[in-house]
Amino acid sequence: MIEQYVWDLQEVDETQVAVVGGKGAHLGGLSRIQGIRVPAGFCVTTDAFRRIMAEASSIDDRLDQLSRVNPDDREAIRTLSAQIRRTIEGITIPGDLAAAITRAVAQLGDQAAYAVRSSATAEDLPTASFAGQQDTYLNIVGPKAILQHVSRCWASLFTERAVTYRGRNGIDHRAVHMAVVVQQMVLPHAAGILFTADPVTGNRKVATVDAGFGLGEALVSGLVNPDVYKVRDGEIIAQAVAAKKRAIHALPAGGTQEVAIAPERQEQPALTNAQVVRLVQLGRRIEAHFGRPQDIEWCLVDDDFQIVQSRPITTLFPIPETGDQENHVYLSVGHQQMMTDPMKPLGVSVWQLTAMAPMHEAGGRLFVDATRRLASPSSRAGLLEMAGRSDPLMRDALETVLDRGDFVPSLPDTGPGGPPAGGASAPIETDPAIVTGLVERSQASVVALERDIGTKTGPALLDFLLDAFQEHKRLLSDPLSMQAIMAGMEATWWLNDKLQEWLGEKNAADTLTLSAPGNITSEMGLALLDVADVVRPHPDVVAFLQDVEDEGFLDELAKLAGGTEARDAIEAYLDRYGMRCVGEIDITRPRWRERPTTLVPVILDNVRNFEPGAAGRRFEQGRQRAREKELDVLSRLRALPDGDRKADEAKRMIDRVRTFIGYREYPKYGIVSRYFVYKQALLEEAERLVQAGVLPEKEDIFYLTFQELHDVVRSNQVDDQLIQRRKDAFRSFHALTPPRVLTSEGEAVTGAYRRDDAPADALVGLPVSTGTVEGRARVILDMAEADLEAGDILVTAYTDPSWSPLFVGIAGLVTEVGGLMTHGAVIAREYGLPAVVGVEQATRLILDGQRIRVHGTDGYVEILSR
Repeated sequence: MIEQYVWDLQEVDETQVAVVGGKGAHLGGLSRIQGIRVPAGFCVTTDAFRRIMAEASSIDDRLDQLSRVNPDDREAIRTLSAQIRRTIEGITIPGDLAAAITRAVAQLGDQAAYAVRSSATAEDLPTASFAGQQDTYLNIVGPKAILQHVSRCWASLFTERAVTYRGRNGIDHRAVHMAVVVQQMVLPHAAGILFTADPVTGNRKVATVDAGFGLGEALVSGLVNPDVYKVRDGEIIAQAVAAKKRAIHALPAGGTQEVAIAPERQEQPALTNAQVVRLVQLGRRIEAHFGRPQDIEWCLVDDDFQIVQSRPITTLFPIPETGDQENHVYLSVGHQQMMTDPMKPLGVSVWQLTAMAPMHEAGGRLFVDATRRLASPSSRAGLLEMAGRSDPLMRDALETVLDRGDFVPSLPDTGPGGPPAGGASAPIETDPAIVTGLVERSQASVVALERDIGTKTGPALLDFLLDAFQEHKRLLSDPLSMQAIMAGMEATWWLNDKLQEWLGEKNAADTLTLSAPGNITSEMGLALLDVADVVRPHPDVVAFLQDVEDEGFLDELAKLAGGTEARDAIEAYLDRYGMRCVGEIDITRPRWRERPTTLVPVILDNVRNFEPGAAGRRFEQGRQRAREKELDVLSRLRALPDGDRKADEAKRMIDRVRTFIGYREYPKYGIVSRYFVYKQALLEEAERLVQAGVLPEKEDIFYLTFQELHDVVRSNQVDDQLIQRRKDAFRSFHALTPPRVLTSEGEAVTGAYRRDDAPADALVGLPVSTGTVEGRARVILDMAEADLEAGDILVTAYTDPSWSPLFVGIAGLVTEVGGLMTHGAVIAREYGLPAVVGVEQATRLILDGQRIRVHGTDGYVEILSR
């Protein structure tokens, strides 16, 4: 078979990325759209690149070295990538390949000027744009110069930035190949970028045009500030004309030159309004062809637009699919559940099947459609009230959408839609037996599930699980359970509101909830202190745990002095809490029972930082502080006018909080307990599929929805390509930041704190646990990598219940996500830790090791050392 090294752009389309790279494939696709002009050109294929790479055996060894380098080791990457580039540029292009390129140039015109542009196979993809990672050369004249720059494009696959980008995106360097696009140069009056969706807000209805004089390189390189236009529905809704002092022009003999723009032209718009609107119309046609929003490079020549590149915008957060054209407002479930990472498809679908409310998926995250609740005045008030108490940023984002007036439809009032304003008490008596009964009922349901599921395999297992999911939902929606949860929450709100009104004291309930009984999550943290007490007396065990990497370490412990006791203590802990893990609402996440090494750093921190018996002492100290606070509050209330009535009401609410606030954490424990049973059964079924040759590995089921898995179990057939696409998509979802509020137009609506009670340079958040503390910030994104000293302040993205064992060893808490009644806030109050949550970009703005001061009463963080 004779290799075809050169293809005309008109011969290719977007399906041929493997042959001509992402840029070449998109340009070929563009050239086929009616009414879209693309400069003539050709592609030097990836076959040519592979042939060049085969010419130098030394490249193979360096690629092996590169694959082993950490993506953050800039010096090693710089050295290796430079060596590879020099080698590629030094290879003489074989005669037949050079002749094919020269012939293609001759057909277009030997003395014309060309743009020579890299086009990698991992480029301009829906999940990764690789924008600017490889090189482009403008105004290249003559066949010899073109051949030289084709070699440079091949070599640019190994620029330091391209190598680092691939490493951080988990892309194998050998799996990417380079084609080269050679196109006739366009010498434009103006050029720039068109985004068919707003790249800042994500709104798909708003296009953004950046425009400047001369070649577009001036904009791309940041040489000038462009004119910026925003267009919606064929009308310019915003525009800003910049002073454009410089431009890049092509030189007659080749190359480019930066030139000054005459003063009288600098503030003239590069485009007329009519041209802007016409350009956006062309962009919408391109967007429709490719099926997703595009980032388009354009040139204007004699009032005619030519398109020189179009790639997907990969930074936009996806929109939930509804199948209608109505307006929708979506609320992030992850911000309420303290898990904003992407979930795998099985995790998404199992949560959807077991949740009480319908949920939509986008970008691996779950959202609830709040449109109908916002449309009715009373339900809107209830939703805003609840959002305001739990997450002020979400409430502010919702109000931003509502203030636009016409986005959310107006519906007739449907009656009360949320908890009563002011937190009136729930209709439930204050009786500890209620909580005891609810916990026993939940435990019995898990025991029955474990008993019954063990007899099911194959399709019968999946059918059984569908029934189990209905029981799961019934338990979650138990009216008595909901009343118990709301009783504790509303009593907390009542105490905070009334004690601030009567005594002028902020967040008084924080102290009153210390060491509340029956909180399964705070007990979990204290129980790991008890495990540390068993480990601490045995130096051999401590030394062994410091080097643990293998998940089978528990079996090895028994060989050491004191190891049997340590193993039994850890096993007992895992029996009670081993179903937990970070991101536990995703059934596919590895549980502590599956990955017990996660707990080892925390156990060692507890061994180092605490004395024996710390768990009991801490709980008793908290209980005593809460009791003293209660006596103090009641005494001060009785001294007020009408004090006896106020004290009696406060006493009833304090008793209600102490009775019910701990139960707030139990339903989540019940959910993850059931989830672990589901998961173990599904993995056993997956193992049978592996043994039957249906799946390569059992974890592949995580990339199928529950219904798809049901079909695979029935048919013993699986779509391998579907699983691979899902893996690629899941990897890309990690780069996306989920918004608290998302509209059906794709706009990620960001809320703001409307406060002026914090210092100007403070990081503002939501106060959730009272007190002020100063200490060293420890920015930790992975619980398994925690290394804490006494007095440290934990700074992280979010904390779900699995983080609670860390709370016993810290002095304060700062998170990016959270609300007044989310798990981290509840446990911070239980342990008496000053805490501020909902601090936007806290893990980026606070550096690990900086000294910070956390104002848990007023809701802000000061950075003391820069």
